[in-house]
Amino acid sequence: MADNLHFLDTTGLSCPLPVLKAKKAIKALSEGEALTVIATDPASVIDFRHFCNVTGYLLEKHTETEGLFEYVIRKVTAK
Repeated sequence: MADNLHFLDTTGLSCPLPVLKAKKAIKALSEGEALTVIATDPASVIDFRHFCNVTGYLLEKHTETEGLFEYVIRKVTAK
């Protein structure tokens, strides 16, 4: 997998905007690249899990610290 990592700040945005912006950003990535998304919307946990389940992308990391959510999503082709 590629080591390229891209960043998207969606702090202050509410559902469904963080996932919609991430979807657009991931489209521009090559296979194997990862996108780190920062969000403040608590509903983003459910949204990003669902997004990855539907698209087949890999949710490599999900952390929450003091209301700040971080997701690392790797663009992979479902097998």
